[in-house]
Amino acid sequence: MENKEKISAMIDHTLLKATASINDIIKLCQEAKKFSFASVCVNSYYVPLCVNELKDCSVKVCTVVGFPLGASSSQSKAFEAVDAVKNGADEIDMVINIGAAKNGLFNIVEQDILAVVTASKECGKTLNKNIIVKVILETCYLDDSTIVTCCQCAVRAGADFVKTSTGFGTPKNSDGSDLPNGASVHHVALMRKTVGPDFGVKASGGVRTARIAMELVKAGANRIGTSNGVQIINGL
Repeated sequence: MENKEKISAMIDHTLLKATASINDIIKLCQEAKKFSFASVCVNSYYVPLCVNELKDCSVKVCTVVGFPLGASSSQSKAFEAVDAVKNGADEIDMVINIGAAKNGLFNIVEQDILAVVTASKECGKTLNKNIIVKVILETCYLDDSTIVTCCQCAVRAGADFVKTSTGFGTPKNSDGSDLPNGASVHHVALMRKTVGPDFGVKASGGVRTARIAMELVKAGANRIGTSNGVQIINGL
């Protein structure tokens, strides 16, 4: 039971499909309440609905910004974050400028993160809320050195977590076959080593079983993003 409660408190119960219905989101919230998950993670259109559904419990409302490509402008990401916070979001999961990272333009990566962190937290202060910002690296597209540097950018920019993946990445092998696009033990361990013991690390993308979730936690994750939270807890 202790293990179930520990893992439940780490799960961001996630539904980001374009086809998600109102009833799907309500079910997501009901499950999050039942299992005392850390948050529900939804697209920003559904933030007000989740705020209403979760108003009498401790489950937080998380939403995504610049999702899933990370290629929108810093100004639009900041606006999107503030709009979500004003609508009741407690946590913001933003996607970095992946193209800038791959081109070695880490000053751009850091400034982009800083824009969202600053806007989110300043808006939160006006509402007497501490807004958590998680930074999605989309590790499937990055080599280890780039992952390390992006983690350092997130720390300097004042974010709260680094996060592996959107789950929507489509990396390809040279022969055109699909490559893994989600969280790996290697990447989580690398991120934890880089940011140190007191910074957040969120593993997301392809976390479908209790075994995988436990391996990622052992590697250093202290938050798990998954659409399979119920199955994971029932598998413990």
